[in-house]
Amino acid sequence: MFIRSERLFLRPGWPEDWAELYALIDDEAVVRHLARAPWPYRADDARAFAALAQDGRYPHFFVTLPGPEGAQLIGSVGLMPDEHGPPGAAPLLGYWVARAHWGRGFATEAARAVLTLAATLGHRRVAARHFLDNPASGRVLAKLGFRSTGEIRPGASRARDGVAPTLGYALDLDPPGNCDGDRRLAA
Repeated sequence: MFIRSERLFLRPGWPEDWAELYALIDDEAVVRHLARAPWPYRADDARAFAALAQDGRYPHFFVTLPGPEGAQLIGSVGLMPDEHGPPGAAPLLGYWVARAHWGRGFATEAARAVLTLAATLGHRRVAARHFLDNPASGRVLAKLGFRSTGEIRPGASRARDGVAPTLGYALDLDPPGNCDGDRRLAA
C-alpha cells in the first residue's frame, strides 16, 4: 500500500532502507518516546524494522518527503494491535519523525493519512498513547481529533529500560466515504 498526502508519500519499508532509517532514528531524543524501539538503537534493529512484513489490517509506512533529489525518509507511521488491551481492542496509532523535521506538521499529516486508511480497513475506533513527558505527541493527537480518555497507565519503553506513565487517547472514525475522498474523521 502507498499513500500520498499533500506533502508526503507513505510507503512500505524495504530492506535496503535500513541505513537511511538508522541514520534518522539513532537519536535518543526520538527513541525514548517510542515503546518498542531499543536504546541504543543498532544497525541490526534498523535492518529488522525495514524488513518487517506488512499486515493488511495493521499497516505501517515509512514517511518520505518528495523533493528534487528524490524522496527523503523522515519517519514512520502505522497501526498496530493493542497487545495489552482486551480482545478486539482498537488498533493503536504510532508515529515518529526525525528531529530535523520536528515542528513542521509532518507527524500530523502522516497520521491523518493513516487514519483515513484505517476507516477503509474497517476500523471504527483508533487508540493512541503518549508518554507524559512528550506533550508534543499529545498536541499531534489533539490536532487529529483524538480525545484524552484520562487513563494514565504505565507504558513499557525498551529505550527507557522500564516503564513510564502514558496518557490514553481515542478517536472514533466515520465509515469510509466514496473514492473521491468524501470522508471525515469523527471528532
